[in-house]
Formats: sequence, structure tokens, C-alpha cells
Amino acid sequence: MKVDKILFGAAYYDEYMPYDRIDEDMAMMQKAGINTIRIAESTWSTLEPYEGVYDFTHLDRMITAAKNAGINVIVGTPTYAIPTWLNAKADDILAITHDGQQIYGHRQNMDITHPIYLKYAEKIIRVLIEHVCNEPNVIGYQIDNETKAYDTAGPGPQKLFVEYLKKQYPDINAFNLEFGLDYWSNRVDTWDVFPDIRGTINQSLAAEYEKFQRNLVTQFFEWQADIINEYKRPDQFITHNFDFAWTDHSCGMQPDVNQYESSKCMTIAGADIYHPSQDSLTGAEITVCGNIIRSLKQDNYLILETQAQGNAEWLHYPGQLRLCGYSHIANGANSVMYWHWHSLHNAIESYWKGILSHDFGENATYRDVCELGLELNKYGDHIKNLKKRNKAAIMIDNASQTGMKLFPLKSHNELSYNAVMRWIADALYKLNIEFDMIPSNYENLSDYELICIPALYSAKDETLQRIDSYVREGGNVLVTFKSAFSNEHIKIYHDTQPHGLTECLGIRYDQFTVPKNASMTMKLDKSFLSAVSEKGVDDSLTLDIHDWLELVTPTTASPLAGYDNPYWKEYAAITENSYGKGHGYYLSCFFDEKGMMPLIRHICNTIGLKLPDIEFPIICKKGINDFEKEVQFYFNYSSDKQNFVYHGETATDIMTGKIINDGNVIELNDWDLAILEIQ
Repeated sequence: MKVDKILFGAAYYDEYMPYDRIDEDMAMMQKAGINTIRIAESTWSTLEPYEGVYDFTHLDRMITAAKNAGINVIVGTPTYAIPTWLNAKADDILAITHDGQQIYGHRQNMDITHPIYLKYAEKIIRVLIEHVCNEPNVIGYQIDNETKAYDTAGPGPQKLFVEYLKKQYPDINAFNLEFGLDYWSNRVDTWDVFPDIRGTINQSLAAEYEKFQRNLVTQFFEWQADIINEYKRPDQFITHNFDFAWTDHSCGMQPDVNQYESSKCMTIAGADIYHPSQDSLTGAEITVCGNIIRSLKQDNYLILETQAQGNAEWLHYPGQLRLCGYSHIANGANSVMYWHWHSLHNAIESYWKGILSHDFGENATYRDVCELGLELNKYGDHIKNLKKRNKAAIMIDNASQTGMKLFPLKSHNELSYNAVMRWIADALYKLNIEFDMIPSNYENLSDYELICIPALYSAKDETLQRIDSYVREGGNVLVTFKSAFSNEHIKIYHDTQPHGLTECLGIRYDQFTVPKNASMTMKLDKSFLSAVSEKGVDDSLTLDIHDWLELVTPTTASPLAGYDNPYWKEYAAITENSYGKGHGYYLSCFFDEKGMMPLIRHICNTIGLKLPDIEFPIICKKGINDFEKEVQFYFNYSSDKQNFVYHGETATDIMTGKIINDGNVIELNDWDLAILEIQ
């Protein structure tokens, strides 16, 4: 979806203010160049304080004040936090999960399949959207908020699950066979006595229930979108703020939502991305999470939430907020919106600070927002609606993520799916190889010259056949351990591993271990090295191995690295295989991240994928703008001044107007950037 201008703004809650200051807030927003606010998504109890009694006082104040200030509004449906009167409607309206019944208080605690919840959710959606849909400054709608199924597993959802299984398996014997339920007498003889899913020891069945829960989320989105579509104008959009797996910030693929399916009912995909700051700021989370959202619809996306001040450890250094804002846009975002405008004075998020602090005065963060907002107003036409055409992709898969969780590689220190994915993604990022994130059912693999496949633990035969054909016909894959190990129901294949890819990768294995004190040696030639970061490196690199190791025997592949353990000398740690017109690479262990960048350099040099001659902490991103001109962003993700030699066609620095020619030196101050437009 194209935008007329980059959306720049914040979530705004007049309902939470300790006193009336809406006109002052709008004036401060105008000064900051803010053109959009996001409202209503968490205020059901204010909009409908009693059943059937609606109060739009705050909603109308915000829309009217924003309209008078020339500010657009995105209205969120308020269905992710239910009012107390609705909680009292039924004993089981709050989700019954694997850990028991939810207790009222926190958000996202309800059973999204409960008929009473859905009845009243539909009422508030209809009344709300009908009330605002004709307001000229309401430009779009956000469905719910960071939605999931919240592990709903009560009698109602489990009954729906049985119906879901019956449609797939009319013959219950076929169901028992497919899921291996003869084990420990878990066989189900009739659908009427289907046992409580929460007690299963069968990971295939547990994984299918998680898939079913993801389907519930998709259906929930479609249900809300259908309602909104009855009221919205053609010029208004529907979006959602997808979130991600979480450590102490956004880290990677969300396990509880099939975002590719869920986004189909939306006009444009949106995201909430939170990341480390200060000396820990690398921009990697902005890239990997943003790439997921951009790839959902292969189109531009919205950043609906990112941090202003945020958690205490996230307070930006000067320049970092501006750097991150442009990083989102360079990645294909058409908006930068903060959570939130003002800091709260009570409740759980009091210290998740907004643009303004608790005193509402101008502060350093506000002044940084002003700088960015004014620049976006001035230069935004050159960088909005960027089209990205990447040559590399990472294949990601919800079912494999579930399989890795249910069968952890190391019981006392789980190696997560996202850790394996980020192992590759962060190396691509630091090498300035821009990439998409494609689902495992992606049909047009030939769109890419290199596809990286982290831990594709669960894979259908047709997926593996598609990968095999892609390589045979000239594609290139980098595949990690624990790929092609089980089918779509995480039932382990009973032939040679990796199933379906033994010829493509030129390897086989039947043993694996969690190693202790293990290492490997990678032989380096000039194709592994970088003049930027590995000057003086020896012709070999020894790397520690963590968490997982497979004893891989090359058949047609050549080893690029071997184990140092004297008992495992005959096995390969990394292999390279020519197959048809393409190449297949396999990583049989989880080794130190410092080995990944040299390996990817070698792969790129072998397959002819040209690498930029700059690397992290200088990050380069490219896109084609509305004028059909290439725009190049150069970011300095460090506290030191950086300089590099520009190689390329004559360009204009859009902020300074300076002409940049091939061979010119570009200097970037700490946490600074430059944006060039090719003439």
C-alpha cells in the first residue's frame, strides 16, 4: 500500500491523562512534525463503561483535536482488554490454559473463541467503527493488538479442535496412525472421548494443537476485518500491529501466530519492534523483524509501535532515535510511530516511558523526535514507498519452531529456533546482504539467488522436493542442522537424514550429540576473508561448538570444516556440494557466530553473489523510490566516526544537496547516517 507521506506519530490516550491538556499536546505534536496518532485499542471499558452504554467523549475529543491540528488518526478495535462487566458474564470467558484458569486484571486473558466474548466484541466493533468511519482524518483501522490465542485450551476450544481433526481425518484409524497414538496407549477409539489435550505426551498432537491455535488467530482477524469492511471507506486501510518472539526485546519469529496467513485479510501489515539501545544498539532487530513484516505481503509495512524512551535500559543516546527511524524506513516501512506520546502515572506500564516524561515538558527525546519529524516532512517524498528487490532470503516456519520447542536440543539450555535463525540473519545483516523472510510454502524460490534455511525441523515432502528442484535448476541453499528431520506433524522420517535432501546436500548422517568442549577448524582461503574486518587472519579459524553436533558423512559434498575431536575426524562440520546447476551447503553443528560471516563470504564468492565492500558497523540499505530512482542509506551503528569510499553512480546527498561521485569519501559521525539518491 502506498502512502502520500510517511506516517509519523505516536499512540495517544486522552483517557489516561491526569488533567485536560489535549490542545497543548496537539500543538507539541505539530511542532514535532507528527502527522498521525493511534487511539482506542485498549480502552473498551471507557468506550462502554456499562453493557450497552457507550461513551465516546474521549474518542471524539481526540479525533476533533487531531483534525483541527491537521493530524490523521488510526482507530484500533478495543477487543484485547475486556471490561469487568464482560468478565462477569461467564465463568469461562477468561481463557483456560495449560497452566489453568486466567485471572482478571492483565490484558489478553480471554478465550477468543468464547461466544459471549465474540458477541460483545462484535457490538463494540460495530458501534465504534460506525461512529468514526466518516471522520475525514480517520485514515485506517488496527485490528485488536498484538493478538494471539493466549493458549486457550478450555472445553470450548478443545471441542472445536476435535471438529478440526475430524475434517482432516474422517477415518479415526488414519488419525491414530498419522499421530503415532499407539505409543503408551494414547490411541483414541472414538471422537466422543477425545482426552484433554493439555495432558498429551505426544508432541505431534501437541504441535497440531498449537497449529490449531494459530488458525484461531487467523480466523479472529478475518472475522474482525469482515466487520470493519462493512463500514470503512475505500480510502481507509486495515492493519494490525504484529509482534515477535521476546527476550528482553523483539528478537525474531512469533511462534503463536501464522503471520503470513493472518495478514491476508489486511490492507497493509504492521509491526511493533522494540530493540536494545545505547552501546547495544546494532539495528539487527529492526532489520530481521522488519524483514518478516515486509515479506508477509511482499510490500511496504507500518511501524505502529517502537520505543521513544521505553524501558529504562532503552533510553537512546543522542542521534540513536533518528538513526533508528530512518532504519525502519530504509527497510521498507512507511511509518514510524512511538509507544507512546506521554508517560503513564499509574499501573504496570508506568516506567515504559513515552516521548514525553511524567512532567509532560519538552525533553531530549522530544527534541530528537522534532528533528526527525521535520526532516521527514522535508525529505520524505524521496524515501517513502520504497521498493525492495533482494537477492537473498531466509526461509522460516512456524511448525519447525514448534518442533524445536517441543523437542529441545539441549534440555537444560534450550537452543531456540530463533537463535538459529538469528545466527544466520545477523551475519547477513552485518555483511550488508539485504534479505527477505519467506515461508516454507513459498512457491517461487527462483526469485532468489541464495536461500538460507535455519532448522527446518518440520517439512512436507513437497517442500523438500521444491528445495531440491530449486538447487538442481541453479539455486543455492545454506541449510542448518535439524532440517528435514520430521514431517508436517513432527513425526520423524524413517529414512536417511536429512530426509529428501541427501542428494541436494551430498551428505548423510544417523548420529548426533550435545557436545562438551568441542571445536572445529574452518580452512580459510581468500574467498572467506574481508579486507574490512579480518586483516591478518590466519589460513584457518578454530571455533567452539555449542549445544548440537551431527556426525555428517559427505557423499558427494566436500568438507569446508572438520571436527577437532580425534574420534570424529572422519565427519564434516560444514559441507559444500555442487548439485545440478546450483550449490547446497550444510552446517552440521552450532558454532561460534564469528565463523558465520567468513562462511557466507565464501558462499557468495562461490555462487557469484556480489558483496558490498563495507560491513558493520556501517550498514547499507537500498530501495527504489516513487521517482524510480535508487536510494541508498548508509548508517553508522557505532559510537566512533566512520568513513568509507563510495563506489557507484553519481548521487545526490538528499539532506545536504552535495554531489557524491565514485571514489568520494563519505564520513559519518557517531550514530549518524547519509541518504543518497542516484541521479
